[in-house]
Amino acid sequence: MSRFVLPAAALMTLFLAACTPTPDEQQEATAQSEQRAEEVAKPAPVEPEVVAGACDDSQAQWAIGKAVTDADSEQARKDAGAESVRVIGPDQMVTMDFNEKRLNLDTDAKGVVTAVRCG
Repeated sequence: MSRFVLPAAALMTLFLAACTPTPDEQQEATAQSEQRAEEVAKPAPVEPEVVAGACDDSQAQWAIGKAVTDADSEQARKDAGAESVRVIGPDQMVTMDFNEKRLNLDTDAKGVVTAVRCG
């Protein structure tokens, strides 16, 4: 019986060695595991701060196509949550400073709003 035990043990060792992953596979699995762990450990992206009085031009898009009046420009300012409004005519020179609390109403030659944007 001991004659069969030694060859059987050697055969079992060979079978188990064949099932063992190669070092490359182990390194790859380890690298993937580490990468997943790093991704999980990363902090969540920080949402940009909403500044009080910051402009949201999407709330004043209704003004496009309307002739500018003081009442409409003031309503657009309130709807956008801006602190100020600036009506800009065609070819009118304006400052290039960005003011996140200001609503700009771009108009054509007839005084009709063509674009609403913050800045």
